[in-house]
Amino acid sequence: MSVCRYWVVNPPRDVAHEAQAGPGRDFRISAKTKGSLSLTQSTTFKDQFSNPDYACTLAQAIVDTVREPMLVLDSALRVIAASRSFYMAFRVSPEETTDKPIYELGNAQWDIPGLRALLEQILPKHDTMQDYEVEHDFPELGHRIMWLNARQVFLEGDAGRVILLGIEDITGRRAKERHIEHLLSEKQVLLEELEHRIANSLQIIASIILMKARSVESEETRLHLQDAHKRVVSVAAVQQQLHQSASARRVPMARYLTGLCESLSTAIIGDVRPIALDVIRAEGTATAREAESLGLIATELVMNALKHAFPEASGNAKCRICIAFDVNGADWKLTVSDNGIGRSDGLFAQPKTGLGTGIVKALAQQLDSVVETTAASSGTTITITHATFTTRDDSVANGALHSPA
Repeated sequence: MSVCRYWVVNPPRDVAHEAQAGPGRDFRISAKTKGSLSLTQSTTFKDQFSNPDYACTLAQAIVDTVREPMLVLDSALRVIAASRSFYMAFRVSPEETTDKPIYELGNAQWDIPGLRALLEQILPKHDTMQDYEVEHDFPELGHRIMWLNARQVFLEGDAGRVILLGIEDITGRRAKERHIEHLLSEKQVLLEELEHRIANSLQIIASIILMKARSVESEETRLHLQDAHKRVVSVAAVQQQLHQSASARRVPMARYLTGLCESLSTAIIGDVRPIALDVIRAEGTATAREAESLGLIATELVMNALKHAFPEASGNAKCRICIAFDVNGADWKLTVSDNGIGRSDGLFAQPKTGLGTGIVKALAQQLDSVVETTAASSGTTITITHATFTTRDDSVANGALHSPA
């Protein structure tokens, strides 16, 4: 007995019914006009594949549609079908390919150890394999690097299995990658050479300025030249520390500031003045651009402290300059403190300031930060704050700067 299903599409002019007369047989009955009926048998996807000729045609069309070269192999690794892209890419004909063992294709040019390992050892254990890379020298095509993508398809009953093998030629991609790596290597060599030349030039400039400072008779000119010498040396110190951190995308501030302080202690303070320069705390990382500006700011503030905070430093005085860098998310604060004689509050708010103060203000503006000065009888604390970050008190009043160096 037939089972009927129907629905109204657009009554009363357009009525359609669907009836099922038996397993796997569907019919559609439509009435476009009154008194006129048409009966059409519909075919399901599975019914279509039950027709061998139709199934073969559709399967071959699907294989030919794939852009990458593709082979269909039986359980004995003989080629059942190949895509048009395979014939074009490897310059073979269907007569040379179909029903041939894969290892015999093209005078055994497909007898590749990596392909054997994939088909005979790896694939039986995993059913699928993606991006299995093999290299081979083809007689006509030359050296090729390929990604093999394979999948086993198990057929119903005793029909066995077939293997779908996709082949992606990545020779051009690998060549581009090697070219990019070569360009990056050349760029790194040129950058290192440039940094080396900059460092040498800064040392030469510093030496010339120091020689001039020793030869001039005017004390005022000598002081200006000595100040210029210290600034050149400080820029060289910043450049050296950034060069050491150039391989990282972000600069670790603890290592960067510690190295910078060691360089400044050697170049500017020396053994003549008993002043300790330490990093008491440094958190997080910064970009190379931020680190450069922060290093220049710290250097200028250290030079200002050396110039103004310790006018009469003696061998018994425990003079100390401390640097701290705190981070909280995107906010940060750089603090430079000394335990010297102290300076007036609002120094960086004055309309007319010295060169060092002007440099600090300009760099802080580039970093979208605010400069604040806190002075007391026990020393001066200058903070460079980005956003609204509030951190621990690093002023000399908390006793951190009065501990023995």
